[in-house]
Parts: sequence; structure tokens; C-alpha cells
Amino acid sequence: MEIDLSQFSQVFFEESLEGIDVMESELLNLDVNNPDEEAINTIFRAAHSIKGGSATFGFSQVANYTHLLETLLDEIRDGRRQMTNEHQDMLLLSVDLLRNMFDALMRKIDFDDPLLAQLEKQFTIEIAKGTKEAAPEEPDSSNDTLVEQEATGLLHWAIDFQAGIDILRCGNDPYLMFNELRQLGELSVSLAEHSSPEFNDIDPEACYLNWRLELITDQPLERLKEVFEWVEDECTINYSSSPASDDNSERDDELPNIEPDEATIPQEQQGSETVLSQLESNKVDEAQELKPKAVSQAKTPETSSIRVSIDKIDLLINMVGELVITQAMLGQIGQQDEIDEESLISLKQGLEQLATHTRDLQESVMQIRMLPISFAFNRFPRLVRDIGQQLGKKVNLVLKGEDTELDKTVMEKIVDPMVHLVRNSLDHGLETPEERLAKGKSEVGTITLNAFHQGGSIIIEIIDDGAGLDTDRILRKAREKGLVGQEEELSTEAIHKLIFKPGFSTADAVSDLSGRGVGMDVVRRNINELNGSIELKSTQDKGSRFTIRLPLTLAILDGQLIRVGRHIYVVPLVSIHESLQVEPNKINRLSDGHELIQLRNEYLPVIKVYQEFCHTSDAKEIKDGLVMVVDSNNEKIGLLVDELLSQQQVVIKSLEDNYNRVPGVSGATILGDGTVALIIDVTGLVSMAGITNMKEHAA
Repeated sequence: MEIDLSQFSQVFFEESLEGIDVMESELLNLDVNNPDEEAINTIFRAAHSIKGGSATFGFSQVANYTHLLETLLDEIRDGRRQMTNEHQDMLLLSVDLLRNMFDALMRKIDFDDPLLAQLEKQFTIEIAKGTKEAAPEEPDSSNDTLVEQEATGLLHWAIDFQAGIDILRCGNDPYLMFNELRQLGELSVSLAEHSSPEFNDIDPEACYLNWRLELITDQPLERLKEVFEWVEDECTINYSSSPASDDNSERDDELPNIEPDEATIPQEQQGSETVLSQLESNKVDEAQELKPKAVSQAKTPETSSIRVSIDKIDLLINMVGELVITQAMLGQIGQQDEIDEESLISLKQGLEQLATHTRDLQESVMQIRMLPISFAFNRFPRLVRDIGQQLGKKVNLVLKGEDTELDKTVMEKIVDPMVHLVRNSLDHGLETPEERLAKGKSEVGTITLNAFHQGGSIIIEIIDDGAGLDTDRILRKAREKGLVGQEEELSTEAIHKLIFKPGFSTADAVSDLSGRGVGMDVVRRNINELNGSIELKSTQDKGSRFTIRLPLTLAILDGQLIRVGRHIYVVPLVSIHESLQVEPNKINRLSDGHELIQLRNEYLPVIKVYQEFCHTSDAKEIKDGLVMVVDSNNEKIGLLVDELLSQQQVVIKSLEDNYNRVPGVSGATILGDGTVALIIDVTGLVSMAGITNMKEHAA
């Protein structure tokens, strides 16, 4: 019976990616000079699990590569090899490579990356070096011949494989094992003598066959045994070998033309000394190629699943149970022919309970979507380490509020803006050790990521103690690019906001990290699309603080219902400052047609919502309606509406999924009476109105 393993592959992918994350985390926290034994064991177990699972599913490329990692780690944990910085760098690069390999497997495409061959070569060099340096205490004379043969190159292995009768029942497939052997060299398979019962006595789930396997390979006996390690307890396996050049000379014409591979042991080389010499000759040339690069970090493939604690599931089941009870009570009332006063009271109580249980159920379901922000924070230690090495800067990363929970969808979309802000702090913010010492600072800079809840929002801070923003340089660059007039004077806050302009960069040259003028404007746009905002505070030579404010979830919104003519809209409550009626003497009209209102010591531009959405409105002039003061990119602006209605939580429905993108609208919701209300995108509405710089209009 053939078992379809593809149904389990998604679970394997998820567990393998978690194992890769564990490897990366332990490697980053590892003290190379005094490695923790348990950390090494954890890394080894993760690599071993990935290798075993990959071999089971037939992913031989991953299995062969992780075998190299496992071999090196096994020698380190057994004390036969000392952990070095070079090993740490190789293993971290392997983490990136494995992520890319699994990404290719999940997308069912071929994986072809030159880094794979380079790293295989590097691991082979290290493993061969360890074999050369290791001196056995008391060599076994019975194995001397085999050891000498393995050192000379290709061997002809004869493997007698007597399968256990229950091998198939345990989910093991000999074909997969033979296929893995075929990856190690030239394999021929033939049936050996075996006995089978009479046809009527055959058990279709039993295995009665034995095989004779002949393999020409340069791999040692230990590697061959690993192929069968899953079944060695239930099968009988005998190995014998001879030099391929002796016993198979008559077959030389039949062998394929095997080109010498720098990452393997060539047939022509005689002895491990010569092999190691050839491999090490290429090591210096590739030292820079194998040096970790910050910009090459693999992106973890997004998965559609989410792991939930059993406590949250139990709470959800309890809520459903309460709903069933309430539904049964209401159902009994509904079956009555007449509803008396007592039944009416019970009906009201049942509806109140239904509302309570529904609200509790909604909160429970939302909690299932919530994940600790540590899932996002955990990728930054590697990023900071690699970029710090690339820039020659010493950096200490501090993570705070890692247990703060955030909706999974929001978290996935905020990671890219956070990555850009951290890279920006490393490249532009923090000084070199020499510059910091000259300023009287510690040579080690600090970047802090902090997350916490505030009201119905989550606040994420990216803080550095670097040079801060150079306002003179920013203003000079802005004038060179024509973003600011030559004689125009701006406040410090206005100068800081110039870095969010499209195409703006203070870098003198384009590098892998910066200089193209693409970044901060995209960061702000992506955050605005999440109905969030970003603020910047910076002090020269003291550092900078970016503060991101986001809704906890994109599924439910606290909104203010407004009426414009006969149309109902929803404005996110988090964007609203206040609402007021404006006196006629506080209204001013500009030459371009825009109108301003004076609110205390500020002049705010006003957008007439009915004009932008082509509606007929009750209030066509500002003095006749209500002005709702809202926030857009940290600037205040007024929206002219007819009437404020109720405040309520609304479930957000995507227009793009069900219709298409509409300017000035971020989504839709269904109200209690069944009508559809559109959710206003304040930033998009400002763009529609043609107000690109509200401070300029107010001036």
C-alpha cells in the first residue's frame, strides 16, 4: 500500500520553518568563545529533524545539505571540534539558504542558487580538516583497509538489504531510501533471494522482498548508514566495499563521465592530504563571497495557518455553548402561539444575553488572531548583526514589550516598514565607533524596539542613540531638489517631515542600504494604509525616535457614523480630534478656492465631502454644517458633513476583494439595518481634494 505523504507536507514545512527560526535565534545568542552545550544541542536537533523529515518526503537536496550541517554540529557538541566565528557565519548563512530552499519547495519550483554549492564546499573543507586533525586513540586493524579505501576516492559498495516484513506498515518506503542512495553516486538495484508465501496467503501490507544494492560513491560508510537509520531495527543490512578501480575495471566504459566537483572528493586524488589541499586552495578566493551580507537575508514565507493556545480554544467553545443555550431559550419562546407579558420579559432577557454572548464571542475570536509582537521582533537581531558587520558599527539591540499582542494581519504588513526604519537607523543614525568615542559616547550604539498598548491602539517605537537628524543638511538637500524654496524658512518639525517626501535622500552615494530616495515615503504610505500614523522626534547628536500608532486589528473598527446628504459613512474614531460648528467670521477663502477655518491658534483647510463624492448635501457651506477635525499624516484637517450619528464598532469588508479599489474609501461595512456604509480613508480623501501640503495652504 502506497502512502500519500503530500497531505502531511504543509505541517512539515511549518515545523521546519520553526526549526530554522530556532537555529537562527540560538546562533545569534551563542557565545562562540564559551558556547552553551544545550544551545549547540538545540541547533543540532533542529538540523537533524529537518534532515530526517526531508529524506522522508524525498526532498534530497535539503536532506543532503542539512547532513553537512549535522555532521559539523555533531563534532562540535561531542567536543571533537572547537566552535569558531567562521562556523557561526556559515551556519547563519545556511539558515538563509534553507529558508530559500523551503520557499522553493512550497512554491513547487526548482531551487538554483550558487550559494548552495559554495556553502557545500565550505562545509566539506571544514569536515575534511577535522578528519585530518583527528587522531584515533587506538585504530582498529580490521578497519585499516576500509579507511584507506575511503581516503583514496570512489568505492564500490555492496549492500544486502533484507527488509523486515512489517516495514511498509510503519510507513517506510524502500523506494525512497534507494532514491536517496542514488543521490550519492551510481546505484544499481536487483532483487536478491527471498521466499514468498502461496498466493492465497499473501498479506498485501507485508514485504517479502530482499535486495542487492551496488553503489559507486565517494561517501563514507557512516553516510550510507544514515539512509537506513529509520529502519535499521527492523531490517537486516550488510555492507561490504572494495576500491572501485579494482573490482570494477571491466565496467569503466559503462560508468558515466564524472566531472571533478570542487565540493566533492575527486576520484584521481589519492589520500585525504591531497583532497584537503585542493579544497583549501579555493577557500581564500571565496572568503568574501561567503561573508554574511545584511541585504541577503531571506524573507520568511508567510503561512496561512496560526497556532492557538488550548486556553483560547476552550474559551471559544464555552462561548459557543452559552450561545446554544440562549438560542434554545429563544427558540422555545418562538414556538409559543401567544406571547404573554412573562414571555415578553423572558424574550428581552434572552436578547440581552444573546448580545452579551455575541460580544464575548467576538472578543474571543479576535484573541485567536492576536499574536505576540515577538514574532516580528525576532527577525531583527540577525538583521542588526549583519548590517552592523557590513557597516563596521557596534550595535546593541534592545527589545521591549515582546509580549504585546497584535493582529496577525497587521503584524505581517508592518514588518517591512519596521525593517526599513531599523536599517535607516543603522545606516544614517548610528555613528561609527570612532565617531562615537570622539563625541564622548560609548563606542557601542543602541537601537531599541518597544511595543505597548495605548487605548485601542498599539504603539511601536524605533529608538536609536545616534547622531539624530541634521536639519541643516536636510534643508540644503531639499532646496537642491526643489522641494523647498531657496528663501523659505521652516520649523525644525517641518524640516524633519521632509524625509518622508518621495525621492528624498541625504545619502551622497547609492549603496546597498540607501541613497535611492525610495523608502521613507513608502513607509508612511504603508502605515497609512493600515489606518495608522507615524511620528518622528529627533535631537542632533542625541538620537531619533520613530513612533508608529496602529489599530489592534484590521477586522473590526471603532467608527463614527456621519451623514452626507442621504448617504452614511464611517470615519475611524482614532482619526477624529473633535467636531464643531464654525462661526462665519472664522472662515477664510484662498485664491485657489480652498477654504480655511481658524481653530484657536491654527488655520485648518476644510474638505467638503459632498463635493469629493459627488453627492447632494444639506449643508453646502461651512457655516451651515458641522466640521469634523481629523488627522492626516500628523496634520489636522476639517471635513464638512451634515450630521453626526452614533459611534459603534463595525466589521470591515474589503472593497478590493469584492469590487475594486475606490479613491478615498478604505473599505465597507454592513450596518444593523442591513445597509452598506463606506469607510472613509482620510489620507486618500486629502489626496483627492488636491491638498498636498496643508501647512502651506494654512500659511
